[in-house]
Amino acid sequence: MKLENLCACPPYGLLSRIVTHAIMGVLVFGVVWSITGPECLPGGNLFGIISLFSCAIFGGKLVGLIKIPTLPPLPPLLGMLIAGFLIRNIPWVTEQVKIDYKWSASLRNIALAIILARAGLGLDPMALKKLKAVCLRLSLGPCAIETCSAAVLSHFLMGLPLTWGFMLGFVLGAVSPAVVVPSMLILQKEGFGVEKGIPTLLMAAGSFDDILAITGFNTCLAMAFSTGSTINSIVRGVLEVVVGIAAGLAFGFFLRYFPSKDQKYVNWKRSYLLLALSIFAVFSSLAFGFPGSGGLCTLVTSFLAGIAWSTEKEAVERIVAVGWYIFQPLLFGLIGSEISVASLNPQTVGLCVATLAVALVIRILSTYVMVSCAGFNFKEKIFISLAWIPKATVQAAIGSVALDTARGKQNVQYEGYGMDVLTVAFLSILITAPIGAVIIGLTGPKMLQKANESSREEAAREGESGIV
Repeated sequence: MKLENLCACPPYGLLSRIVTHAIMGVLVFGVVWSITGPECLPGGNLFGIISLFSCAIFGGKLVGLIKIPTLPPLPPLLGMLIAGFLIRNIPWVTEQVKIDYKWSASLRNIALAIILARAGLGLDPMALKKLKAVCLRLSLGPCAIETCSAAVLSHFLMGLPLTWGFMLGFVLGAVSPAVVVPSMLILQKEGFGVEKGIPTLLMAAGSFDDILAITGFNTCLAMAFSTGSTINSIVRGVLEVVVGIAAGLAFGFFLRYFPSKDQKYVNWKRSYLLLALSIFAVFSSLAFGFPGSGGLCTLVTSFLAGIAWSTEKEAVERIVAVGWYIFQPLLFGLIGSEISVASLNPQTVGLCVATLAVALVIRILSTYVMVSCAGFNFKEKIFISLAWIPKATVQAAIGSVALDTARGKQNVQYEGYGMDVLTVAFLSILITAPIGAVIIGLTGPKMLQKANESSREEAAREGESGIV
């Protein structure tokens, strides 16, 4: 019977669906080819983007299939990063999959705008008002201390100017929500650390930690690429911060009233306007020579818009998240594809790893100090310190910004500095993301106390209320 169905004329069922989908795919390729010509053939930019996107998704799915009992799943972003790295470093493949650096930089900037918009929306003003001292210390202390440590280390070990050293430090200073949040949710669901609010503390503090790192990076970026004396560089950096905040206030005020609540599809319009303004802010700041203003503008805009939309912002967050699901594989794939083994100096890699390792040790120690005198026992303080290791999302978003800016200004020396920053960002993701996820999964059940059922239910409601 099945053979008769496959041989039926005209075909129907499974055979018909296969033929239909195949023809649809061929027609899409044919239309794109007829418009773009060689761009969608091997060696063209469209072919490269589609190939990288597909391989990154496959790599993420492949890593997601790795299941280790009693441990949280490995972050899919690790597979995306490795996929891009392999595409760049397999000889025949790298000749076919090529993406112009301007296309690559533009795609990464779009991903950066989406990340910043999500970060601003994710900040809860009520949580800010009720922010406990320990959460404030955990948000600011480890990031600032690691940044200063990495800046000094990179200056003496890698020969980076202090401004670039602080830029690298802020790249390293951010913890990864993409790794920490899923791991904390698993522990929270099982009831570990719930009675003292440890999962909620880490998820909330992680957002503020990222905001500090991004803001500091943008300020250092502005200073690094300003011309003139040191005083002029500082003044220009402050000016870029002021311009970014002012533009963000103006955009946020606009989104407070437009579109009005009586319009149809208001959440879709809000999402479109927020994303469009965010992308416009990032790209226009580069065009006008104020590279540090765009990120700040996006953060302020999305934060003020979220306050105005109140509980309705959750619908906008879900829509904006769709954009992140699309650009996440591109972002991590493109970051991986920037690293060429042939162009790496083993000594440079060693110095990068040394800088990363020492900065991480200092971060762990400083985190332990920051959560002292907060009612946690010794094991809980050790767990919080180790859980603050993973790095991924912010490093991928801003790790290549300095290199892209240097390429745009055609400054060979700055391109070398930018490549060092990108190399450290790449290594930090590759090393700390899987190690951090495994450490959290191993140490959480052993170092945290398990709560009763009522405490678990209350913590679950807090997790769903938007603290993250």
